[in-house]
Amino acid sequence: MGLALYRKYRSKSLDEIVGQSHITNMLRRSIDSGNIAHAYLLTGPKGVGKTSIARILAHEINKLPYDDESTHLDIIEIDAASNNSVEDIRDLRERVQLAPVSAEKKVYIIDEVHMLSKSAFNALLKTLEEPPEHVVFILATTDVEKLPATIVSRTQRFNFRMISVEDAVTHLTNIAKIEKIAADKDALCLIAEHSGGSFRDSISMLDQLQNADVGKITVETVERVMGLAPRDSIDALLKAYQTHDIATVVTTLNRFERQGTASSTLTRQLISSINARVINEPELLTLLDALLDTTRSAWPYVKLLTALAKPRHGITPLEQITIVPVAKVPVEKPAETPITPPAKPAEKMVEVSAKPPEKTPVVPKEAPKSPTAKSTEVVQQFAWDDLLAQLKEQAPGIYTILQKCQYSFDGTTLTVFTGKKFQKTQIDKSHALVSHAMKIVAPDSDALIVIASQKPPQDSQTAAILDIMGGGEQVSI
Repeated sequence: MGLALYRKYRSKSLDEIVGQSHITNMLRRSIDSGNIAHAYLLTGPKGVGKTSIARILAHEINKLPYDDESTHLDIIEIDAASNNSVEDIRDLRERVQLAPVSAEKKVYIIDEVHMLSKSAFNALLKTLEEPPEHVVFILATTDVEKLPATIVSRTQRFNFRMISVEDAVTHLTNIAKIEKIAADKDALCLIAEHSGGSFRDSISMLDQLQNADVGKITVETVERVMGLAPRDSIDALLKAYQTHDIATVVTTLNRFERQGTASSTLTRQLISSINARVINEPELLTLLDALLDTTRSAWPYVKLLTALAKPRHGITPLEQITIVPVAKVPVEKPAETPITPPAKPAEKMVEVSAKPPEKTPVVPKEAPKSPTAKSTEVVQQFAWDDLLAQLKEQAPGIYTILQKCQYSFDGTTLTVFTGKKFQKTQIDKSHALVSHAMKIVAPDSDALIVIASQKPPQDSQTAAILDIMGGGEQVSI
């Protein structure tokens, strides 16, 4: 059985670690001076070398040789994902009291330490506060925010960086050369860009791609195997956004959806492309902001379509412009004058043209407000949060349902959109209670309507987009 490339090329010493010199230099000086801490905390994204450095550090503290197959009785690795109970940590507390078998220090590596339970953290805290002289803890995690502050404060913390594209390409090039893998530099750059700053992921991708084609690994190979959209298609989408070419946006997104390109992948490609060109094309910042919520949406492709079809700031599609005819002001026809030219024709002309009309001029009617503007103005007048507050204590069940509902208010009638029949039935059972709370919040209101459907789109553009996509729920932008 062949060894996976990421395991084969795992670093064996601090000097071989790439992209984390701000950490390896400090650890090297600490080991050389004999100034060993009792607990280290290694934090950062996946695949950047935390576990490798933890193992190397454990061996170098004890002046032991290290390779990927090394095992030692005084170096104990614990996976917190599967050993996270308080009983596991209590067992560890008993074992740390035992002296090392043959090494100078007994080193405990606890990987993914954030997976420990709250009670397990409490059990570990006492040991971290007053550890035996012969014990060193090395904690590693990808989610430091889940660690109690009391744990973090009792360790020396080292923050790992994501690997830069340049460092990743250099590393991949060296591996490809040693393994005799033919690959274009542009293909290696694309692998590095989509590895999320992880050495391990980029090497695993190279390992997979070496069997994708008989010949050289190209950009097209990477795009096909990784399910990426071609770069020219990404450029076309951004151009369509800038020119407000909705037809191209819809056609392109539909094609990607049929081909199985994940919306999250497409969104990451768009963000990456915008980052590269935003200095010269700052108008793309609006799109960049809209893309951030796409992957969290229940309808990611609709959200993506809405973001790309939305006009840039200051540009309004023609169909959104309301054209109001200009009313003509009647001008009284001047009386007939003799054929003989007047003494001062210029003055008479001015007098006739400046003469105010006797009839009342027709004042142009004010342009009707768009439904979106009206809806926004009216909704702001109704204190929805106050209504929820009225019901929170009296009817907690109805309060919970209403939290997830949408609504509209025209000044007298409150319409609640539940989205599902069950929720409507529950609200109907407490109709009198909700109506009473509504009258307290809005004394001028006189009717409560509950509808078991989603709230209609707020503007014609969103409605058109949902119609193109075959219907669906409106997504908040």
